[in-house]
Amino acid sequence: MKIDRRSFLSLAAGVAAGTALTPLPLKLTDDLSIWTQTFRYMPNEVPVPPDGAVSVATSVCSLCPGGCGISVRKIDNRAVKIEGRQGYPVNNGGICTLGLAGLQLLYGPWRVQEPLKKKEGGFEKISWDQALSEISGRLNDLRRNGKSPSVAAITGAGQNTTGRLLQRFLTVFGSPHFIRIPAVDDSLAFAAGRMLGTAGVPAFDFENSSYVLSFGSGLLDGWGSPVRMFQAHSRWKENGATLVQVEARLSNTAAKADVWVPVKPGTEATLALGLAHVIVRDGLHDPAIEAAGKAFDAFRELLKSRYAPGAVARQTGVEEPKIEKLARDFARSPRPVAVCGKGAGQDPVESLEAMAVLALNALAGGFNRSGGVRINAAPDYIHWPEPEGSAAQKSNGTRLDVHRLPELINGGAQPPVQALFVMEANPLFTLHGAPALAGAVDKIPLVVSLSSYMDETAAAADYVLPVHAYLERYEDVLITAGLKEPLVGLSRPVVKPKFGSRHAGDVLIDLARAMGDDVAAAFPWENFEDCLKQTMADKWDVLSDQGYLAETGPEIPAGGMNFAALVESAELQPPGQGENGAWPLTLIPYDSMRLWGGHIGTPPFVLKTVADTVLKQADVFVEVNPVTAERYHLADGRPAFLETPAGKARVRVHVTDGIAPDVIAMPRGLGHAAYDDYLAEKGVNINALIGPVEDPVSGLDVAWGVKAKLTTA
Repeated sequence: MKIDRRSFLSLAAGVAAGTALTPLPLKLTDDLSIWTQTFRYMPNEVPVPPDGAVSVATSVCSLCPGGCGISVRKIDNRAVKIEGRQGYPVNNGGICTLGLAGLQLLYGPWRVQEPLKKKEGGFEKISWDQALSEISGRLNDLRRNGKSPSVAAITGAGQNTTGRLLQRFLTVFGSPHFIRIPAVDDSLAFAAGRMLGTAGVPAFDFENSSYVLSFGSGLLDGWGSPVRMFQAHSRWKENGATLVQVEARLSNTAAKADVWVPVKPGTEATLALGLAHVIVRDGLHDPAIEAAGKAFDAFRELLKSRYAPGAVARQTGVEEPKIEKLARDFARSPRPVAVCGKGAGQDPVESLEAMAVLALNALAGGFNRSGGVRINAAPDYIHWPEPEGSAAQKSNGTRLDVHRLPELINGGAQPPVQALFVMEANPLFTLHGAPALAGAVDKIPLVVSLSSYMDETAAAADYVLPVHAYLERYEDVLITAGLKEPLVGLSRPVVKPKFGSRHAGDVLIDLARAMGDDVAAAFPWENFEDCLKQTMADKWDVLSDQGYLAETGPEIPAGGMNFAALVESAELQPPGQGENGAWPLTLIPYDSMRLWGGHIGTPPFVLKTVADTVLKQADVFVEVNPVTAERYHLADGRPAFLETPAGKARVRVHVTDGIAPDVIAMPRGLGHAAYDDYLAEKGVNINALIGPVEDPVSGLDVAWGVKAKLTTA
């Protein structure tokens, strides 16, 4: 058995139909079918196995934050088919297109097969012993010269065991610069910390909501756990729940919503507070919140003075009567919930927006209630002994923020970062200001990439250490993604490693051993599997048997919400980019289920589902309203130059009514310079056209829209 065009088509149709009955996945499947029927021979097609023993292994997909349970059909040691795992709490048998095409990520030619060292602009193959010896030697040199704080690490792994091993490595080495790629959860956690006193994990009970008010969240475009959201949408249709999408663009989510509210980009917080004004003014709010909340009078005065519907209408472009109706419908619904996080939720949002959404939920009495929101304490299951000896007092100083690296590195004669580790992240593609960050990284004397794939960051590294792909390894997958109950899923090896890769955790343990002394002593485990089993301790058997653990901590009450933090944040707004007449348009990115803008590149099968109004040959299309097109003499399908304060690119124009006048939109996930012929050099990386914008309250990069102009080519 093999996964070829025909079997992929059959699998897509069957799985998508079982996943959800919404038109969106069916449309995806239809497009996928058309493309795969005409798909030419692929050199990276899943290899055809000989006849052999058939078996099925279960695991957890870690290609996106969704954390779906999967069942992998195998012929001997070859994986030939991936399906959603029936009964798994997150997805219950469903699977998305990325998960469905995961075998191409396992067998694809862009896998890094053995350790590589940069030499004369290219790479040479080296042994693991040589790689670890040379890297540990350079790190020990930095340590002996008192430059331990000049080592930094960026990861997308975050809070699981592998991520915590990297953080521990930095700590015992003496550096505070452990950097996790931030997302909307970080904004909501920060807002919860300021308003509720505890920075927990946001959880949304979408399945039982009667009214979902989304401020730009692409709930059907990859937000949270995509399959769960498809299934939740089906349930809303069955139960008569209302979905309201506040967004400047007619996304898939907006198209499937009961109410689409086009809003000027960047004014979502203003609209949320305008709704709060009506709710408080008309006495529709939960009286318990007013009685127990702190600084509620100051909050009421803020709403009265700055967020009256008339003023909000002028700023947001949403008509005053609609603001009044939205507020009343939301407050009077029995189980409403408000959510934020633009697109797939990969980017943080302004602190004011996150706080305004929490405040709306509190006003509606939606905290810790069925169909509402709750803030869970962060899962806390990793408890290791504190390092002993000299390693115990390391890691002083202030952590770097990744979006500040270009400014810091380019601002001094000697880069403040002398060594950078990047593990399962691709910041040179996924972060705003990618070209500037690439220039800064190029000045760092030692860059080490721990990656399964030759992505942009790996290509820029001095050493590339190949790590197992997600189907080849054990991993505890911490799944939050807005779930009602956070889970720890167990990703386990379903096939033997295909190449000479190692587990990232094993690489860190081996590197610590190579460094010796107190660094080695802080990593006493035989290998990563031993570390994981000891970490889970008495939970291991349950985790291994059922594939997941519920990690629901105590809920954080909202009754004592401190509105002073919101009032203070309202006084501070992040600056815009290019706020002058030279940039008459606003460019926004958009996410979809057909393109993946994270550190994993879009597999070839999924890329072929992209419409030719998004990507045609190597040209990406920018969505333009007919009014805008006429004003700037732009024609549908014709080339144009797109320019922002951060860069310039050649694009094509797609004229559509699905975008507001003076707003233009471009997809994320294109414009790779790495990977293979099916992904590289197609389209433009929009992150190269958007510079970072730091939120003055949280310090996170909250850039989304950027001022721009379009001219005919």
